[in-house]
Amino acid sequence: MRKRLLWVTLGLTVSLFGQPKPAPAETRDFDFWIGTWSVLRPDGKVAGLSVIESILNGRVIKESYQSGSGYQGHSFNLYNAPEKRWEQCWVDNSGLALHLTGGLNAAGQMVLAGDRRDETGATVTDRITWTDHGDGTVQQLWESSVDGGQSWTLAFNGRYQPKLASDQGIRLGRTGGISRATITVLPLKLAI
Repeated sequence: MRKRLLWVTLGLTVSLFGQPKPAPAETRDFDFWIGTWSVLRPDGKVAGLSVIESILNGRVIKESYQSGSGYQGHSFNLYNAPEKRWEQCWVDNSGLALHLTGGLNAAGQMVLAGDRRDETGATVTDRITWTDHGDGTVQQLWESSVDGGQSWTLAFNGRYQPKLASDQGIRLGRTGGISRATITVLPLKLAI
């Protein structure tokens, strides 16, 4: 009896969790960001390297970012079908955590936004826009607001391009060839 109960329990578990449901078409909305990228600042210098990959049967996009100064961050991005929106959870080695939601706008840009608290307890709204330029590059524009979105401050502007041949010698986590930059994320400063 005990053995039969175990097999029934295992069979039920496999039937509940064994076969994923077909993914909705929206799970492909952010595929333009997938790749191994050199992330360039507006002055053309390399800010860091980013590996964006599709995981978990194409349901999740995982980001791994690292600069030459040791700044690191990871995000998990997914289309939440019941909520009909994209969600991102970003964490980094400075202690910053973001939970952003949104989706494609009319221009085809991925726009995700969310609120967080800074060290003083004030609310900061972050809005990040990814634009597929159609030439193999992606622009990421990160803006922050401390007044409920009435005005915005640039936190980061990076152009993702396929990893440059000149970046082949760059080892993530070292300063080998990557320029330092300081990004102010109200009032948090990130050295990348």
